[in-house]
Amino acid sequence: MTAVSRHAQPVWPLVWQLLRQVSWPEVRLHPGRHATALLAVLLGVALAFSVHLINASALSEFSAAVRSVNGQADLSLKAARGGLPEALYAQVAQAPGVQRASPVIDVRTQALGRDGQRHGLRVMGLDPMVAAPLMPQHMPESADAEARLQMFAPDSVYLNARARTLLGMAPGDALQVQQGMAWRTLRVRGGVSAGGEALAVMDIGSAQHLLGTLGRIDRIDLQLAAGPSPTDWVRQQALPAGVVAEQADDSRQRVSNVSRAYRVNLTVLALVALFTGGFLVFSILALAVARRQPTLALMGVLGLSARERRLLVLAEAAVLGALGSLLGLALGTGLAAAALRLMGGDLGGGYFAGVSPSLQFSPVAAGVYGALGVLAALLGAWVPARTAEALAPAQALKGLGSVSAEGPRAWWGPLAMAAGVGLSLLPPVADMPLAAYLGVAALLLGGIVSVPPLVGAVLQRWPEPRQATALMALERARRMRHTATVTLAGVVASLSLSVALTVMVASFRGSVIDWLDQVLPADLYARTTTADSSDAQHFGPEFMAQVAKVPGVTQAVGLRVSSVQLPSDSGGSQPAVALLARPLPDPARSLPLVGPLQAARPGKISVYVSEPMQALHGASPGRTLSLPLVAGQPPVQAVVRGVWRDYARQQGAVLIDLADYQRLTGDRQLNDLALWLAPGVRTADVQQAVRQAATDTGLAGELLSFAEPREIREITLRIFDRSFAVTYWLQAVAIGIGLFGTAASFSAQVLARRKEFGLLTHLGFTRRQVLGTVALEGLALSSVGALLGLALGAAVSVVLVKVVNPQSFHWTMEMQWPVWRLLALAAAVVVAGTLTAWWAGRHAASHQAVQAVKEDW
Repeated sequence: MTAVSRHAQPVWPLVWQLLRQVSWPEVRLHPGRHATALLAVLLGVALAFSVHLINASALSEFSAAVRSVNGQADLSLKAARGGLPEALYAQVAQAPGVQRASPVIDVRTQALGRDGQRHGLRVMGLDPMVAAPLMPQHMPESADAEARLQMFAPDSVYLNARARTLLGMAPGDALQVQQGMAWRTLRVRGGVSAGGEALAVMDIGSAQHLLGTLGRIDRIDLQLAAGPSPTDWVRQQALPAGVVAEQADDSRQRVSNVSRAYRVNLTVLALVALFTGGFLVFSILALAVARRQPTLALMGVLGLSARERRLLVLAEAAVLGALGSLLGLALGTGLAAAALRLMGGDLGGGYFAGVSPSLQFSPVAAGVYGALGVLAALLGAWVPARTAEALAPAQALKGLGSVSAEGPRAWWGPLAMAAGVGLSLLPPVADMPLAAYLGVAALLLGGIVSVPPLVGAVLQRWPEPRQATALMALERARRMRHTATVTLAGVVASLSLSVALTVMVASFRGSVIDWLDQVLPADLYARTTTADSSDAQHFGPEFMAQVAKVPGVTQAVGLRVSSVQLPSDSGGSQPAVALLARPLPDPARSLPLVGPLQAARPGKISVYVSEPMQALHGASPGRTLSLPLVAGQPPVQAVVRGVWRDYARQQGAVLIDLADYQRLTGDRQLNDLALWLAPGVRTADVQQAVRQAATDTGLAGELLSFAEPREIREITLRIFDRSFAVTYWLQAVAIGIGLFGTAASFSAQVLARRKEFGLLTHLGFTRRQVLGTVALEGLALSSVGALLGLALGAAVSVVLVKVVNPQSFHWTMEMQWPVWRLLALAAAVVVAGTLTAWWAGRHAASHQAVQAVKEDW
C-alpha cells in the first residue's frame, strides 16, 4: 500500500489497527507500567464517584425525611426562638388564603429502650382532626375505630418503624420518655407509617402536658388555597415579631448548605487520586513512546503521518482511561454501598445524623465521573503524544533523533505558581473556595513544570564526588534532568498534596486541642441530655442552689443553651444559630477571642459571636445584632463586642451574659453545669452528691451526664478523627499511587537503558558499579523530588489552612508543622525511588544488557 492510497483512508481505523499491533504487545511485555496508570485512573474515579453517591444518597434520604415530617404543608410558621403562643393558631387559621392550618408540637428528647439504653426520639404532637389531610403518614395505623380513638388518651403514643426497632417496643409496652429532668411513662398503642428518624406521635394536648408546654406550640403547618404563592402570602400578612415563615424545602436547603463545604472538600480530596493519575499516565506513556521510538520511526518512514502518531498515543490513553473509568465506576458503587451500610450517610461529618440512606445510583453522575477519568488520561497523554508527533523518522532510525519533546519554557513554572498565589487571594464563589482550589492546582502544575530547572540548579551546586560511579551518576542526572519531569511528576504531585493534607489536619487538630484547653476551665461538667434536645431538657434555679451547697464544690456556673433563627442578609435559608447564655465577668480572659475586644457601650446589651457568625451574618465587632428572643416581642438590639473561636458549631453561635438573658426573656432554666472542686475532692463523690441534690428537688438524678475535661477532650478528638477518617484514607491512596508510580517510572527508565549499561560493562564497569550508579541516580532524583514535594506541599498547606478552611467552614486555625511525619513521608519517597532504581538495575545490568549492545554491531 502506498502512502497516497493509505492517506485516502479514514484515520481512526488505522489508529485502531496500530493500537492492536503496537500497543498491546507493549502491555503484555510490561504490564506493570500500564497497570499503574490504569490503577491510578480506576482509584481516582472510584473514590470520587463513591463520595458523590454517598453524599447524594444521604441528602436524598434526608429530603425524604423532611418531606415526611412536613407532609403536604406549603408553609410552616415557627418562632425564631422558643415556641409560638397558642393564640396565634386561631389567628392564622382564619387568615385569608389559608385552606388548612395544623398546630404541631415537635421536640427532640430521649426514651429508654428495652435494652436499658437511652436513645434519641423525636416526639410530635398533632391535632388528628386537622392534621390528617396534611400528614396522613402520621396518623395511627389501625383498622379498629375504637383503637384509633385511643390517640386522645393522655398517655397514648404511636411509634414509626425505626422507633419500634431502635427501642424494641411493641403495642402495649410502656415507654419511658424524658421530660426535663424526669421520666414520663407512656403506653405504645400502635404505629405510624412515617419514615426517617425514630418518631413518636401523640395527641397535641397530651404532648403539651407531657412536655410542660401548655399554651405554646412549636409550629403551625399551613396549606394555602389556590392563588398567591407562599412567598406572596407571607408578604401580605402582618406576622408578629419573632415569627419565621419557612417553605417546605427550606430545611433540606439549610442542611444542604451547611454540609456543602464538607461534601465538596471530600469530592476534591477524592479527585486528588485522579489528579495524580493524570501525571502517572503522562510518565508511563512518555516512557512507552521512548521505548517504541524505532517502531514509530519505521512507521513514519513507511508513511504514517505525524498527526496519526499523535492520535495513536492519545487513543492508547483513551482506552486506558475508559477501561479504568468503567472499573472505577463499578468499584465506586461497591464502596458507596458498603460505606452507607457501615458508616451511614455522613462519612463521619455528622450532618445526616439519624438518617439511614440506601444507595441511589445516578447514570448521569456516572457519565460525568467516567468522562473525568478519560479526560485525566488524555491530558496526561498530551505531552507524550506531541513527542511522538515531533519525532523525525529518518533521523530516529539512524539513532540521531530525540524522543524528548521540547520542554516548557523556564518561566512557565514560576508564572503558574504566581497565578496560583493570585487565585488563592480571590474571594469565595457561592460561599465555596473555588478560586483557591484552582490556585492549588496552579501551584502544583507550576511546581511540576519547574522540576527540570530546579533539579539542574540543585545538582549544579552539588559538590563533585571523586568516585567514578558517583561522578557518573551525578553527571547523568545533571545532563538528563528533563527526564526527571517524567520520573518525578507523579511523586511530586502526590507528595505535595499529602504534605499539605498532613499539615492541614495537624493544624486543625492542634487548634482544636488548644481551643479545648481554653473553653474547659472547670473540673467537672454536667448536662441534662444530648445537645440536639437542649431546648426541651433543662433544670431550674432551685437545683442550682442545691448544687452550690454540695460539699467539695467551690463554684457552680450554669449555662443556658438554645437556638435562635436570625434573618439572612442574602435572603437565603440559613440554619438557626446557637444562643449561649452564661456569666461573663471577664470576657477577655474567659473567651478564646479572635482579635481585639471593643469597649462596652453604656446602656447597650453586649454579645460575643463566633467566627461563623461573623462570616455568615456579617456580625463584626461594633455592629448591632437583632436578636428575636421572645416571639411576639420586638427583637433585642445587641452590640457585638468581640469574635471568639468556636469549633463546635459550624452554623454560628451568639454568647450573651446570663443575667442579661434572664432579664430579657424571663427564662431561668439551665442546660449545662460547670463545677470547680476543692483540692483533694473525689470526682465520683461530687457526682453522687449532685445526683442526690437533683433527687431532693424532685428531679431524676440519673438523667444527669457528667464528664471531666479529659473525657470531653477524648470524645471531641475521637469525633474529629472519625470526621477526618476519609481524609486519611484518601491521603494514603494518593501517596500510595505516587510511590507506586515512582517505582514504575524508575523501573521503566532503567530498563530502557540496557544498551547504555551494556556499553559500560564492555568498558570495564563491574555489575556492582553499574548498580551503584543506578542507585545513586535514583537517590539524587528522589531526594530532589522529595525536597520539591515538601516545599510545594508547604505552600499548598498555607492555602488550605489560611484560605480554603476559612472560606469553607468560616473558622480559622493556627499553622502547625508535624515535622517528623513530613520527614517520614519524604524519606519514604527517597527510599522507594532508590530501592526501585537499584532493583530495576539488577535486571538491566544482566547478560541481556550485553546482548543489547551487540544488536547495534
